[in-house]
Amino acid sequence: MNQIRIHAKVIGKSALRFTPAGIAVLEADCLHEGTVIESGLERALAFEFSTVALAAVAQALDREALGIRLKLTGFIAPRTRRSARLVMHVTEFEIFNEIDDGV
Repeated sequence: MNQIRIHAKVIGKSALRFTPAGIAVLEADCLHEGTVIESGLERALAFEFSTVALAAVAQALDREALGIRLKLTGFIAPRTRRSARLVMHVTEFEIFNEIDDGV
């Protein structure tokens, strides 16, 4: 199974674009900050990652402001067929809380 759910803040996004087939595409950069338990110890995490959203999800995400905190659901895939770089494909999102002005 390839599924990811993560809380993140949107820290950057590209202009909404459309494929030749007319499908909306939005690329966004996100920041996750949180803690996890690893081997019985709490570990703080803070990292940036890239996302891409298509169709209605892309259009809805485009309407959200930078700094918004979201619960993202999707999957991980290579950025392109020949790339080793991974990107999260967002298939669903919901607002986690209001905008953080400290972007």
